[in-house]
Amino acid sequence: MNTTATTLRTLIATWPDLHAALGDRPIHGAYGLGLRGYLAAIEHHDPTEAAALRAEERDPAQLGDRPVPLNLAIYDTMRAIEAALAHCAEVTAAAVQIEPIPLPGPEWPAADRPRRAAASRADLADRRRWRYGRSTPPATYTALWLLARTEQRPGPFRPLTAPQAQYIGGVARGALARAQDTLDTAGDRRTELGPEHRCQCGGLIEVWGGGGATPCARCTGCGALWTEKGVMAA
Repeated sequence: MNTTATTLRTLIATWPDLHAALGDRPIHGAYGLGLRGYLAAIEHHDPTEAAALRAEERDPAQLGDRPVPLNLAIYDTMRAIEAALAHCAEVTAAAVQIEPIPLPGPEWPAADRPRRAAASRADLADRRRWRYGRSTPPATYTALWLLARTEQRPGPFRPLTAPQAQYIGGVARGALARAQDTLDTAGDRRTELGPEHRCQCGGLIEVWGGGGATPCARCTGCGALWTEKGVMAA
């Protein structure tokens, strides 16, 4: 079982949920053109100004139709995941992508030059190749490209080494964890409160939640449990 492949597939399947949480309808497979245009409208604003714009859009005193409010936390998560996956793909491609067949030089036999030139152009245009120096592609595209490398699909690539496969796996797990944390779909998530929030017994308090479950808190000292309704046990 390839756990990295499973992680990448789960991340791809989660992407429409991020779109929905962002304020746009779910888009299966890639970014929607409508969303891309809407995001471009605030691309040149710094985060503080963008947040102010979104707050104004949510002001109930405003009359008339307003754009769907943009969830900046979701937006930041999506952009961070895209950037992390793209960097991973750049590093991976630099290591495993085979250079295209070179064009025939003047020393190449004239009779065979057209065939060689056609093969070179076709190899260079192979859509399975990672393209360097372009804008960051959609996360789903990059995740699919990394998935193909992980599963050793055919193409102009050398097989991944163990460290390269582990690197992709680490990036994929980090991206999925960030997406699930943002959507609150990661179950059994634990957060330890700081020393300023201790139990009466002096013990540290852990908060458990995620995955749609009702949050609860537990004292690591006396074992007291709390929910939103109050103390469950002490």
